[in-house]
Amino acid sequence: MRRFRRWGPALLLVTPSLLLIGVFVYGFAGWNAKVSTSTSRGYQITDDSVGLENYQNLLKDERFGFDVRNVLIFTLVFVLGALVTGLILAMLLDRGVRFESFFRSSFIFPMALSLIAVGIIWRWLLQNGDPPGGLNKLLGDVGLGFLAGDWYNSDSSWAIASIALPAGWALSGYIMALFLAGIRGVPDELREAARVDGANEPRVFWHVVRPMLWPVVMSALVILAHISLKTFDLLLAIVPKGDLALDTPAMYMWFTTFDGGFYGRGATIATLLLVGIAVVIVPYIWYSVRSERRK
Repeated sequence: MRRFRRWGPALLLVTPSLLLIGVFVYGFAGWNAKVSTSTSRGYQITDDSVGLENYQNLLKDERFGFDVRNVLIFTLVFVLGALVTGLILAMLLDRGVRFESFFRSSFIFPMALSLIAVGIIWRWLLQNGDPPGGLNKLLGDVGLGFLAGDWYNSDSSWAIASIALPAGWALSGYIMALFLAGIRGVPDELREAARVDGANEPRVFWHVVRPMLWPVVMSALVILAHISLKTFDLLLAIVPKGDLALDTPAMYMWFTTFDGGFYGRGATIATLLLVGIAVVIVPYIWYSVRSERRK
């Protein structure tokens, strides 16, 4: 009874949330996995089971293979771009610039915007043609016209990488906040000790600050990677009609399910996306739990 009095009220407090998560998250994920093993079409969910046939067919699908390649390119450019930009912004703010609060708020503000709004804005910025889009015009006005391009309208197989620009723009401020908190969490005594030993500022950062930013880097990697895998609204806003050159598994799932009516195949793609996200998140959880136990 004493033990129940200790943790019972807390359990009663979180029970409604646990029930809702169990039904609307894990319950629906399980239902989706069940549908992925059926031949369901349209709104008629059938009980027939074809086992892993949908998965086998999907893995043989050339379009799905192309989509996986696209999302890997997008993830690589998006994650690296957001990490590098966020770190640079954090290092600049850590120098103690004037009006820091203004700059910090300005950098974080894009994250408050809907990705639909971000996509519409950047669709104009990245468009080519006559007249050129905002970014191409800006490059031309400052004498860097040779950097102008077709961006997401390009025939290049790397056109999907241009979509990482608006995604990185929207998330780099958040990553900056993570890095800034991590940098300022390093005790001043450690930095001063390194300076007394003759280390200059780059060496102080590399040998003292950088190792202590590893948990921040891991958190940022997990957040950015799982966002990139499920990115859908940004792509749909930039390419509303759908472009196979910019197709991703999330886009393929949408058009397969709601335009084609192949609910079984759409559920299969969704399940594989869930597995992909789990591959990113589960090792991080294991790493975090193991680190806590060591402490």
